[in-house]
Amino acid sequence: MKRRRFIQSLAAAPAVPLVAQQAAPPAPAPQAAPPGGPFGRTGPADPPLQTVAADLAAQPVAPVFCNAAQFAALKKLGSLLAPPLAGKPGALEAGAPEFLDFLLSVSPAESQKLYRDGLNALNAQAAKQFKVPFAELNATQADAILRPLLSVIPWVEDLPKEPAHRFIAQAQRDFRTATQNSREWAAANANSGRRGRGFGGGIGLYWLPIDPVKG
Repeated sequence: MKRRRFIQSLAAAPAVPLVAQQAAPPAPAPQAAPPGGPFGRTGPADPPLQTVAADLAAQPVAPVFCNAAQFAALKKLGSLLAPPLAGKPGALEAGAPEFLDFLLSVSPAESQKLYRDGLNALNAQAAKQFKVPFAELNATQADAILRPLLSVIPWVEDLPKEPAHRFIAQAQRDFRTATQNSREWAAANANSGRRGRGFGGGIGLYWLPIDPVKG
């Protein structure tokens, strides 16, 4: 009798869907983060990380060959020997001092000595005549130091023998070459519509900064 009543009560109960029987239990409520930021650290929260597109980021300017005083003199020298001209970038706009500084770091010892001694001599002469480093000279003062060191070169490979004159001649050639083979110079040519080889021309090719580790 009890068994019959149990079966009758079971038959009268509403059917429960199988899905409801198999439903997962509700997820537990998320716990509050511990005070002090992630990982339970104490102290003020870190400020949000600011990001910027890679092409908009400035390139590193720390020299790899020159010391600070030499590199400042190198930049000043580049601005004087290869200034902007006729809508074309100068040595500073083209990043030529940074490129030459890296190039010197992997150059033969003779070239390194020529530049190191030459830059030191410019700083020493500026300090002797004007009591300031070469990088801080005005145009008139810099002209007074550089003009006596300029030489007429009858042949492209015939550089002056005297070290100071040889340094200025070599630096002038290197700054011009680095500037005219830069991305900035190629872009200026493209914008002006100029084509062709030779001085002031270009074929759209340029150097890129070289990573001394990955290069």
